[in-house]
Amino acid sequence: MKELKKPSHLGHRQRIKEKYKKSGMDGWLDYEVLELALSFAVPRKDTKPIAKDLLGKFKTLNGVLDADIKDIQTVKEISEHSSLFLKFLKDISILYMEKGIYNRDLLSSPQGVFDYLKVSLKGLADEEFKMLFLDTRNQLIAMETFKAGTVNRSVVFPRKVVERALYHHTVGVIIAHNHPAGSLEPSIEDKAITKAIRNALKTVDIKLLDHIIIGGNKYFSFIENNF
Repeated sequence: MKELKKPSHLGHRQRIKEKYKKSGMDGWLDYEVLELALSFAVPRKDTKPIAKDLLGKFKTLNGVLDADIKDIQTVKEISEHSSLFLKFLKDISILYMEKGIYNRDLLSSPQGVFDYLKVSLKGLADEEFKMLFLDTRNQLIAMETFKAGTVNRSVVFPRKVVERALYHHTVGVIIAHNHPAGSLEPSIEDKAITKAIRNALKTVDIKLLDHIIIGGNKYFSFIENNF
């Protein structure tokens, strides 16, 4: 009896996993990273064409991970399960970065804060605002996020920052938000809201330590630029 051949993609899946086990992902192309990732979410299929289709639509690995779940599902062979898995990969990387900035003096090691904010805010389609609450040792007590549209920036936001800062018994606050279009230039509204929050926090003896804007892979620090 003629021996049945195993589907070719099974051997390829094993080879790419062995390649990863042997040397990690040094020098890998974006499609290879996606191909391996998808092999854990897409059963019984060759994931290389799917990975290349994703990159054809979203251009880069970052573009894929930043994409909306519904947009990801427009790619052929991508199910809801697969799209959720891809979003999970980004969310777990954000959580990894977030855990890394606890128990550190964030004012003496600001790069960790910038790296976390870039991972968590870059690529979002809408603005999000983050508040980082620090203790007397400049270590992170807690972090909260406002989605775009949940607060009136000019009126409610300063009051909300003070309210949450008092709740967490903080002595210093770092605020951050993203510019979805990628610009780093602070708008007139950005400057006004920074001043309003700084003044509001002063009334309860809490310091605004910085306001950081994330645009693409770069950031703008109000403190570093003497605003």
